[in-house]
Amino acid sequence: MGQKTKGGVQLELTRCTVREWRPGDVDSLVKHANNIKVWRNLHDAFPHPYTRTDAVEWIQQTARDQADTVFAIEVDGNAIGGIGLHPGKDVERRTAAIGYWLGEEFWGRGIATEALAAVTEYAFSKFDIERLEAFVFEWNLPSARVLEKAGYTLEAKLKRRVTKAERTVDCFLYARFRE
Repeated sequence: MGQKTKGGVQLELTRCTVREWRPGDVDSLVKHANNIKVWRNLHDAFPHPYTRTDAVEWIQQTARDQADTVFAIEVDGNAIGGIGLHPGKDVERRTAAIGYWLGEEFWGRGIATEALAAVTEYAFSKFDIERLEAFVFEWNLPSARVLEKAGYTLEAKLKRRVTKAERTVDCFLYARFRE
């Protein structure tokens, strides 16, 4: 499924490649991340508008701090989205959150599902975790389907858990466990 290259993790898949972020990804990252439809499904730490400065800082940060947990999703040589793990701490040290996004023009092609399944397997093989979890805003049913197709199970509907774009809404908690 994947390999570790000199530059880091690289998972060669059918529809995409999951790999480290690179300085050459700046233009593609800005192109795909600077979209209100992408932003509305992500944490507020993901800026909108998404600028070249944001992209440069993100790529530098991931190379420095998160090279083995935060990745670009590449199609045809271009970074068209991202996927990452955020390990828990203290009593949640064997749990990690997982999140992902794709540029809008790549939605509905099975790319997110394939990348999620591969990074899930990578996470369980590389880290001492028992549980991966993901939160989905109530309006993002396509993302819920991606999780289900990748073997995640709906555990809860959390009432009024998140506020995004001035709306406080429910979100869904999905999880997958080490087999």
